[in-house]
Amino acid sequence: MLIHSAIATPVRGYSCLPYSHNDCMVSHMKTTLNIDDRVMAQLKQEAARRGRTMGELVETALRLFLQREPDRETPPSLPRFGSGGHLVDVADRDALFRAMEEE
Repeated sequence: MLIHSAIATPVRGYSCLPYSHNDCMVSHMKTTLNIDDRVMAQLKQEAARRGRTMGELVETALRLFLQREPDRETPPSLPRFGSGGHLVDVADRDALFRAMEEE
């Protein structure tokens, strides 16, 4: 029996599904994942400890992972070069012209 979420009444012709529904549309889907055996064992233990399904824990973990801010790497610092010091004061126009003429 399908329950319509807006008015919470059964909709005729549908069997009961274990997922939430919005206006008679399934909002979850089943998928297959390859999970390491050790991780799966930990997931089963944690689900039993919390009294939740493994699917609920996986969905919660994925939501938290997808909602977190991406790691922002610090950009590398720009290279520095030794210039040998100032050859001319750029505020002194005449000294600047003389330095340019010498080259």
